[in-house]
Amino acid sequence: MSTDDAGQAGPPEGGRGPTRHRDRVTMTAAEQAALLADSHKLQLATINRDGTPHLVTMYYVMRGGQIAFWTYRSAQKARNLARDPRVTCLVETGDEYFELRGVQVAGVARCIEDPAQVLEIGRALAAVTAGLSADALEEYTTHTARKRVGYVVEPRRVISWDFRKLARPDG
Repeated sequence: MSTDDAGQAGPPEGGRGPTRHRDRVTMTAAEQAALLADSHKLQLATINRDGTPHLVTMYYVMRGGQIAFWTYRSAQKARNLARDPRVTCLVETGDEYFELRGVQVAGVARCIEDPAQVLEIGRALAAVTAGLSADALEEYTTHTARKRVGYVVEPRRVISWDFRKLARPDG
């Protein structure tokens, strides 16, 4: 029997064996895409100058199948990303164990400084976060876009889980 990277017993070498927990709960690509499309808030981790994580909640939209967000140019996360563009994003939902679902995207945040593209991201964010039409928020979005940069996360590794796939014990 072999062990996986977490030290768990896996199938015998060259054979099939018991299904690992991770394999049972991993989402399909379509399930991952649906969760990311239906959610608009994530936890964003960047790396501070001293190597510690900087973790914040951000609103996001999907742009070309990738996570996109914006922030003020002077924000700590923007300074961190200018120095080291590596990020981890976590989108999760569920209140009880057997409801937990999540997608973790580790990758590189590509900075977008083109004003038209920054404004496009801002308009998309305004439409999903403010509960108002994009037209009603146009003045605010246009004004604040001048002070912001956009980012698109280019995934390097995606991890997902859906504990609804597990058998819930009786009781």
